[in-house]
Amino acid sequence: MKITIFGLTLSSSWGNGHATPYRALLRALARCGHTLTFFEKDAEYYALRRDFASCAYCDLVIYGEWKDIRRRALREAAASDVVMTASFCPQGACINDDILGLSSPLRVFYDLDTPVTLDRLRAGDLDYLRAAQLAEFDLVLSWSGGRSLTELETQWQAPLARPLFGCVDPDFYTGAPRQARFQCALSYMGTYAADRQEKLDCLFLECARRRPELEFVLAGTLYPWHWQWPSNVKRFDHVAPPEHPAFYSSSQLTLNLTRAEMAACGYCPSGRFFEAAACGTPIVSDWFEGLDSFFRPGEEIFIASTTEDVLAALALGGGDLDRMSARARQRTLDEHTGERRVRQMLNYFDEAFTARHARQAASSRPLFARQPRDPLGGSPFRPFAVKGGAATPGGAKEATS
Repeated sequence: MKITIFGLTLSSSWGNGHATPYRALLRALARCGHTLTFFEKDAEYYALRRDFASCAYCDLVIYGEWKDIRRRALREAAASDVVMTASFCPQGACINDDILGLSSPLRVFYDLDTPVTLDRLRAGDLDYLRAAQLAEFDLVLSWSGGRSLTELETQWQAPLARPLFGCVDPDFYTGAPRQARFQCALSYMGTYAADRQEKLDCLFLECARRRPELEFVLAGTLYPWHWQWPSNVKRFDHVAPPEHPAFYSSSQLTLNLTRAEMAACGYCPSGRFFEAAACGTPIVSDWFEGLDSFFRPGEEIFIASTTEDVLAALALGGGDLDRMSARARQRTLDEHTGERRVRQMLNYFDEAFTARHARQAASSRPLFARQPRDPLGGSPFRPFAVKGGAATPGGAKEATS
């Protein structure tokens, strides 16, 4: 298939959790033989901290303003089998207006921040999405499952909402030699967020205060520099993805913390889970509903709600930690890779194609809230047609995690 995507960023992993899962998904899609184009606005924040400006697995288009690239982008999208927009894409609501006017490709919205999006939509429309647009997409993919999917379909009238959780590319994330600068008892990788700060203080900083003989490492941007950090906490503003395996492999344990909005909805595993597990690093995490759908607590992951819980994990012997991390790594390789997510995503495309045709056949009315149009002007687009049959080898449906 030909797939065109409009997203926040593929080129820069600085201060966001979008780039690395996009890369894992797109590499897996390319290995399956699909043709990919990714449109990314040239934001100064990412331009100054870009990992690359082109890549081998897709055509990366970095543009200045939507109005300057619009005609080219829409011609690319109109010629695609699937066109996808995503959360926090700059001017995404305007891009959605144009994409939803295309009659041929499957129209997909991928929300990598679903609980945040839904919470903010209750107060009004967003730069990257208007509430009324959700009902016009053929498929809404959600980074979180559980009640988020129910709300998308019932309250916001999305025709089809399905989970597409985070993932890892095991070709890039695997055990690596330890590096002295990252070596520590406990590491944490995450951008500053006010609603995570209380947990960070309890499950990370307080542990450092109580165990001054141990080393702790925090990697993440936007933290206030005026804070008084414990002297045994080493800080990195950013660790680039090629260094993630060394970062995780140099930690006795690594910590995962979930934003309050995400935890409230549940079923929201961070990409850090799968990256660390693929590298063979034991994980200690706060709890959210559905976490046990991804890793078995006490066997594949530690659950912590207090400082004492984390300190108890740190006190375990190496054998216990090794056994736990080995089980989590195997679970990740079996269930949480880019290839696994792509199989799920292609099945969702197939399901959405079928549902779209069923709606068309069942109604003589226009399929969408407004008539499909040609956003570039000129003659109407060709009628929708499924290309290539089943979306996966053999057309088999695969259960999601």
